[in-house]
Amino acid sequence: MRQRSGRRLTLPDLASFLLTRLGMGLFLAAVILPLLWVLISSVKSSTEIFGSPWSLPESPQWSNYSGAWGDAGIGRHFLNSLVVCVATLVLLLPIGSMAAYVFAKYPFRGSKSLFSVFLGGMMFPNLLVIIPVFLLLKSLPGGSEGLVDTKTGLVLVYVAFSLSFTVFVMSGFFEALPDELGEAAMLDGCGHSGIFWKVMFPLARPGMIVVGIFNAIGLWNEYNLAVALIHTPENLTLPLALADLTTKGTYESDWGMLFAAMVIVMLPIIVVYWIFREKIHETMLAGAIKG
Repeated sequence: MRQRSGRRLTLPDLASFLLTRLGMGLFLAAVILPLLWVLISSVKSSTEIFGSPWSLPESPQWSNYSGAWGDAGIGRHFLNSLVVCVATLVLLLPIGSMAAYVFAKYPFRGSKSLFSVFLGGMMFPNLLVIIPVFLLLKSLPGGSEGLVDTKTGLVLVYVAFSLSFTVFVMSGFFEALPDELGEAAMLDGCGHSGIFWKVMFPLARPGMIVVGIFNAIGLWNEYNLAVALIHTPENLTLPLALADLTTKGTYESDWGMLFAAMVIVMLPIIVVYWIFREKIHETMLAGAIKG
């Protein structure tokens, strides 16, 4: 066997080639097969799911999706998650970018220690601070329970917990931008804020997209904080609603509708990742080369 360059493939090269392909095949099977099984099960009846779990549906039950969206209330919870996710990103990205820009371009006494404090936020699981966060939200002005059980409170908590990752990633992007750009903009009359908003912020857009996607994936699937801070059925986000539907499905045996709800939860993240996949790959590759 020969490679494309014409060099004869040695036995170690052949073994490496086969092991690489085997590993990739196993990885694809581990990712694709469960996803396909969930998609197929979402249009099957509960009897078919348990009677012939690996077969195709005899008659696709598209009503599972309408039942999950309307009867189970997934549509309302989908909107809740969308509002919370978008509102968090709208606040998080400018705030995180401004903080990262200052750390990258305006070092001051104690800035490294303060930056370490930000990074430390990524090391602690959010379960450790649920009680202090709950008490803090309850003490803030709002309803009878402060900002507990409100989308506003959940958005503020998500912004605070996502800042560490955002500042860490965006500071690397701003450090890579040449200082000469800011100096040239200053000669043209830009102030410090103008340099950030008119020059640096647009140039850091690839990083913003990647940070926004990774944060959106985490926020869309976040469960621990939401289950502690949200308890009204009308305010439940999708992970909480899906957990509630799983409990009900166990007793009501409507597994087709449960799988349809899972597809509805997964679909937006898959679509967003598919749209921006090339940008994510380019940014991650650039980071790897830089590292």
